[in-house]
Amino acid sequence: MDMVLLTNVLAATVLAGTPLLLVALGELVCERSGVLNLGQEGMMLMGAVAGFIAALTSGSMALGVVVGILAGIAMSMLFAFMAVTLAANQYAAGLALTIFGTGLSAFMGAGFVGQSLPGFDRIAIPLLSDIPVLGRVLFNQDPLIYASLVMFVMVYVFLRHSRGGLLLRAVGEAPEAATANGIKVITIRYLAVAFGGGMAGLAGAYLSLAYTPMWTENMTSGRGWIALALVVFATWRPERVLLGAYLFGAASILHLVLQGLGWRVSTDLLAMLPYVVTIAMLVLLSWNPARTRLNTPLSLGQPYRPGR
Repeated sequence: MDMVLLTNVLAATVLAGTPLLLVALGELVCERSGVLNLGQEGMMLMGAVAGFIAALTSGSMALGVVVGILAGIAMSMLFAFMAVTLAANQYAAGLALTIFGTGLSAFMGAGFVGQSLPGFDRIAIPLLSDIPVLGRVLFNQDPLIYASLVMFVMVYVFLRHSRGGLLLRAVGEAPEAATANGIKVITIRYLAVAFGGGMAGLAGAYLSLAYTPMWTENMTSGRGWIALALVVFATWRPERVLLGAYLFGAASILHLVLQGLGWRVSTDLLAMLPYVVTIAMLVLLSWNPARTRLNTPLSLGQPYRPGR
């Protein structure tokens, strides 16, 4: 494999892994608060269709991104009301959100199928973009990819080196004890769910505005579910989420690379690879459940009812 091909493959890996990175970082923060939101797919689709419609009708790509984020947050607030305020079953509420978002996005985008946008221009960072291979891969990308890397750094610093991250982990580990110490558990969980929704909306907007600048029904293709699994694979650590997102991104474009190299393998078979990797990783994790339990927030998925 020559250097040009390697550079192109790595650049495509970053492109394919960015939506997974965005939504997985949001879900990581959400789960650290003890809330499991299975509605990532629905929120991504709503962010994708809302962002696309806003950008197409206004002519502003930036407005499309903002609207996509707001659509994700609005969807997450529906989930938060059910799962946090009403203390409903988080699994059922998340699945309901995905079904609702999938149907609503298809309805909203029915009149926009087949239309396209110019997408974002790439921005080369002076000097850094001249670095061989790495320069084009990381420092000659569109603004949303840079935003994803900034969000990774912010989430990492927040969780590891801030008082807010400590409070978030306390809420996720023992909400009753957190309440006894004066921490507002419900408020923190609402903020965590809203952040997760905004990141999912941003990931959806990235798909319809940058990755493939057009709207098609169910364009997320299961990325929301892969992101949920990715958080578990990463054992709730942001640096592992970054690595895992790009690994899954590489798996998702592998069939294109192999076709370019002349391999005669069924494209449908190779397109299954990211999901096969997901299943394989779940099997590997099941062999060592103690390690997974050690890193899992203790109150994850459990409804919290103050004063009961």
